[in-house]
Amino acid sequence: MSLLFRTATQDDLKSLLDLENQCFTSDRLTPRSFQWMISRAHASLIVAQDGSQLMGYCLVLFHRGTSLARLYSIAIATHGRGLGLGKQLLDQAEHCARAHDCAYLRLEVRPDNPVALSLYERNGYRRFAVVHDYYEDHAHALRLEKRIVQPRESREFQVPYYQQTTEFTCGPACLLMAMRALQPERLIERRDELQIWREATTVFMTSGHGGCSPQGLALAAWRRGFRVRLQVSIAGPLFLGGVRDEHKKEVIRLVHEAFCTELQHTDVEQVSSNQLDLAHTLKAGGQPLVLISSYRLTRSKAPHWVMVTDYDEDFVYLHDPDIDHSQHRQALDCQHIPVTHKAFDTMCAFGGNKLRASVTLYAREQSSNGVSGTINGAS
Repeated sequence: MSLLFRTATQDDLKSLLDLENQCFTSDRLTPRSFQWMISRAHASLIVAQDGSQLMGYCLVLFHRGTSLARLYSIAIATHGRGLGLGKQLLDQAEHCARAHDCAYLRLEVRPDNPVALSLYERNGYRRFAVVHDYYEDHAHALRLEKRIVQPRESREFQVPYYQQTTEFTCGPACLLMAMRALQPERLIERRDELQIWREATTVFMTSGHGGCSPQGLALAAWRRGFRVRLQVSIAGPLFLGGVRDEHKKEVIRLVHEAFCTELQHTDVEQVSSNQLDLAHTLKAGGQPLVLISSYRLTRSKAPHWVMVTDYDEDFVYLHDPDIDHSQHRQALDCQHIPVTHKAFDTMCAFGGNKLRASVTLYAREQSSNGVSGTINGAS
């Protein structure tokens, strides 16, 4: 068998659908999904061709602005099994991910699919999570991961994930994750997400509801009994550059001044700096929320809060509470996302004035004294 591996085209659609129906009884990709993956998605669909026949395919999705790829699906024709094609397709997926500057490849597999599970584990994939009720038949999925650029010791993820339920509550969603990480018994509920937004918003958007300011989030966390470190590089009301209406600007100023006045009567540690030592912060038990520009993730130049979950010599790891369903993403794709230090340093400088802001929570018995340094050499 002489195989040709190439990128799929629209001419492959019928053969891909035949292959999908042959290999799977549920959770099948639809014609519309295949068309999207071929023509518009931030993805690579690689087919294995023997003469005029498609013998299999692998589909890899990329998370824009990060170093994470996801092996969404591998399918092998019945007459192509037992010939080592699975390993070859997996190699193609890893090669494709590396070509897109990805360091991690993740996937889901059914625990009752021993052939696929064995293939992945033989090739260096490790289990790191179980997702319940994942498939259409309510079976759960095993999540596997491999660092395809350089091996790394396994790590434990301790920060729970919460998806924001509105387009303007990324900050409250991150705050809920941080509080739950420090107090595992604390429930995460939508009413708390909305209440925190009511407390912390500055109503800064030019239309619709606004997001939350660093000062507002710090106060919301302090009111709930946490020790808080607020770090902002720029004094004064934030996000005024995107607001033209003078009345709206005045509202923002008044809300900001009220937050600042209230902060003076708290023990919130306030730091005027653009530097943050994430490694030290996490080691000291801190749970940092960081303001970023969402441009590198979604091509939208909007302020956005993310939760930092881990840090190593190569990557900052993030929970992103905003799930972009238009990119075929699920909650799993937005958890513990690896972002290079350079990319993260660019992300967390918002706007023309390079605003940097973070809100770090600590349990009351912990101290945040001495937590200082740099965000990957940022100035």
